[in-house]
Order: sequence, then C-alpha cells, then structure tokens
Amino acid sequence: MAKNCIYCKAKIDDNSVVDVCYNCGLKVWGERMFKAIIQSMESSREAGDLFQGSITDTFSKSNISKKY
Repeated sequence: MAKNCIYCKAKIDDNSVVDVCYNCGLKVWGERMFKAIIQSMESSREAGDLFQGSITDTFSKSNISKKY
C-alpha cells in the first residue's frame, strides 16, 4: 500500500517512519527538528519500539507483571 504525505498528499516511501514528505517536514518543523524526529523514529523502529498500525500478540515482561 502506497503512503502519502498527510499535508500535501505526495507519495512517500512505504518504509518512511513519518507520514510526511521531506518538503512538508521541513516547512512544519524546520531542518534540525525534522532530522531529529526522523533519527529518533528510526532508532525506535530498529529497537522494536515502533509498531504503528500493527496488531501484535507480543507482551513485554512489564505488561505481564502488572496487577489489575
């Protein structure tokens, strides 16, 4: 499924960690902040902390040990 920028609807890479194109990202956040956001999101994805829109049955130990 192709992804589109949420602002201008331009096509973006399916592997993009953000739902905005580069041009809109620069206009919204500025160059330094947008690069920091991308870097942080990519690090989170590599660590397995970024599961946008996915359903998983994987539980962390902290979730299992919680008492309800």
